[in-house]
Amino acid sequence: MLKGLDSLLTPELLMHLSAMGHGEWVAVVDANFTADFLGKGKALVRLPGHSLERVSKAVLSVFPLAEDVACPAAYMQVCHSPEGHQTAAQASVVALLSHEGLPASRVEAVERFAFYEKIKGASVIVQSGEATAYGNAMFCKGVIL
Repeated sequence: MLKGLDSLLTPELLMHLSAMGHGEWVAVVDANFTADFLGKGKALVRLPGHSLERVSKAVLSVFPLAEDVACPAAYMQVCHSPEGHQTAAQASVVALLSHEGLPASRVEAVERFAFYEKIKGASVIVQSGEATAYGNAMFCKGVIL
């Protein structure tokens, strides 16, 4: 155990987050996400039993968001839903990001299959225990000066 760190941040997860460089993406996905298949051998850390919001909060507690990217955060848009629609899990992550200083206008809703493509560029996938559909988000790492 270390002082000041969120208890969800396992040594394995901290290693992967620390090794990431500026501009790399971390994905926090739900329990039903096809992480092994889409990850194709990428680092995969499982944190079962925890919501998308809880896992995202832990990751963001040590993870600087990119300032030089128009939308350094994204979530999977619900198929066939009106623009702006968010599930409760997605809305909680957008609210968390807003609390961290990132306006909702810089959080991108990404169509489902485009999100699957975006996942292929992630450096690490963190699979939460989120049980609701479309409980998936991604964050782009920034720089600590």
